[in-house]
Amino acid sequence: MYVSIGSSMAVRASSVIGVFDLDNSSCSKHTRAFLREAEKNGQVVTVADDLPKSFILTDEYGMERVYLTQFSSQTMEKRMNKEEASCPIL
Repeated sequence: MYVSIGSSMAVRASSVIGVFDLDNSSCSKHTRAFLREAEKNGQVVTVADDLPKSFILTDEYGMERVYLTQFSSQTMEKRMNKEEASCPIL
């Protein structure tokens, strides 16, 4: 299943490692260093039309990406849970 993360962009739900609130997590020097390094390596993709509220860390096909999104981490959690609930069990 795919999860919409903004600006007509979607990511595979199974590739999501975590969703992080920028206000809370950017207080940590380790998170700031991680985001700086990801930006330097070209791994950051901005999909926010407005000021980003959270970032989504994904790992797909061995490539890590950081998506900056305008949606809150709570909104992204709801979207991911909704996708899981609508996924049929085979």
